Amino acid sequence: MAFAADYAVLYDRLDEELRFAPQPTPDLFAKIIGGACSRIAVLGKSAKAAQIDRLIKSSAWTDAALALLELELPAWKLRRLVCEGGEWICSLSRQPNLPAALDDTIDASHELMPLAILLAFVQARRSTEAMRQVVSGAPAVQSAMDQLVCCDNFA
Repeated sequence: MAFAADYAVLYDRLDEELRFAPQPTPDLFAKIIGGACSRIAVLGKSAKAAQIDRLIKSSAWTDAALALLELELPAWKLRRLVCEGGEWICSLSRQPNLPAALDDTIDASHELMPLAILLAFVQARRSTEAMRQVVSGAPAVQSAMDQLVCCDNFA
């Protein structure tokens, strides 16, 4: 399954680059958008995509990271963003209304807040992509057009 392996390598590279980045840059955002984002390419010059471009150009890194998360992964919500011991910890959740003990979160940390958010974003994207790769256990059944049967209960 080369396609899944390609995504794994891509996400590993993005993850490594984010971990060792001293600060956010437009080039770093461009790599993330080019490698891990699918909606921005489809939306093109929509208002939300243009807003992200404006935020990046104005160096509003945290706002740009949050806007990217909202646009690309609408099912994921920011659950927690705290600074502990000099590191920002970002937690993303698909079910933020669950108690924290029951929730399956994506957690990432970095010295800089926008990079912690972007690390969590890449990990959530990796998780979402892995769930798409899971194959259903139910066999596919093709209908035979010459043997149609009505299964309605008219009683």
